[in-house]
Amino acid sequence: MLSLIDSVNPWLVAVGLNTVLLGLAWVAPKKLLTPAGLFHAWFLAILIWVTLGWRGYAVVMFYFLVGSGVTRIGMAQKEAEGIAEKRSGARGPENVWGSALTGALCALGVGMINSGFLVPSPQFLVPNTSATLSTSLQSLLLLGYVASFSTKLADTTASEVGKAYGKSTFLITTLQPVPRGTEGAVSLEGTLAGIVASVAIAFVGWGVGLIDLLGVAWCVLAAFIATNLESVIGATLQSKYTWLTNEVVNILNTLIGAIAAVLLAWTWTSIIK
Repeated sequence: MLSLIDSVNPWLVAVGLNTVLLGLAWVAPKKLLTPAGLFHAWFLAILIWVTLGWRGYAVVMFYFLVGSGVTRIGMAQKEAEGIAEKRSGARGPENVWGSALTGALCALGVGMINSGFLVPSPQFLVPNTSATLSTSLQSLLLLGYVASFSTKLADTTASEVGKAYGKSTFLITTLQPVPRGTEGAVSLEGTLAGIVASVAIAFVGWGVGLIDLLGVAWCVLAAFIATNLESVIGATLQSKYTWLTNEVVNILNTLIGAIAAVLLAWTWTSIIK
């Protein structure tokens, strides 16, 4: 069945499938996306399917469904405390691209390699003489793709679980107790939940064949690094610069996660070679 899907024109499958899903989401009583968010997600989903096929699509859909689910954890309590996501968690265009821009760029890179539009430069590749230049760069981009969503799901889960169930929250830069929902605050409950989430989506990436088991480890470690750096940014810089919105911070967060995973893989391969 999957081989049959792979053999069909990807544009035809992508547009057809995602138009049907857009229609279902449009009439669904529980809105996970705003109307504008739906169309941006539709475009993103088509891009991912055309460049990475059903395998890349599975990863982004897992992120979207689980991320939307954890956003609604303890929603009534968080709304009462004024720390819930706006629009009761419904994602707009800014949320779609804040979460997925890094992953989309990685997917575009893979698509350009497969189409012959991108010829990699040897000095930036994993030093593995058994792989071609294109294969090496493609592997790094796929790792960055999965790592970006591992990072974002870890961040979303840690934040939402921490706001709902965090018994003690601390500012990451000073470790001083702060109210739940404070920018840069962390909690044990949220941190553990974030790690579990990053492991889960990394294993999805492995299960569909985008990364290997070592890549799972790089994704989880990169997600942990990036999520904590995001908290540092929130605690130190976000309130100082109006342009540093939550969406911009999300882009930085996922970009750090993707780069960290690629650097970890590149360094590891350099050492063991």
